[in-house]
Amino acid sequence: MFATPAYAQAAGGAGGGAGFLIPMILIFGIMYFLMIRPQQKKIKEHQKMVQALRRGDQVVTQGGLIGKVVKVKEDNELEVELAQGVKVRVVQTTIAQVLNKTEPAAKE
Repeated sequence: MFATPAYAQAAGGAGGGAGFLIPMILIFGIMYFLMIRPQQKKIKEHQKMVQALRRGDQVVTQGGLIGKVVKVKEDNELEVELAQGVKVRVVQTTIAQVLNKTEPAAKE
């Protein structure tokens, strides 16, 4: 008498595996197009911006400091002047935004 409900539950759940796979694939597809793909685009744009930094660009760091790029060093490092005579070394990837971009020197 006690075993009858358990057997009934086990027999009914055997055919539900295929119906679960399709919604999982749809959820993954939606997550890819709404979250993963835009984040990858944003990362690529940030990498392009960081690689294009030059001397004279006015930048904002992730910490909120605004300064002017004085020197682009090796090893992903910048020297940024925050105020006259106040220079700090900053990792390039911590640059959040470029406010003013300097024009490249005209080649003759």
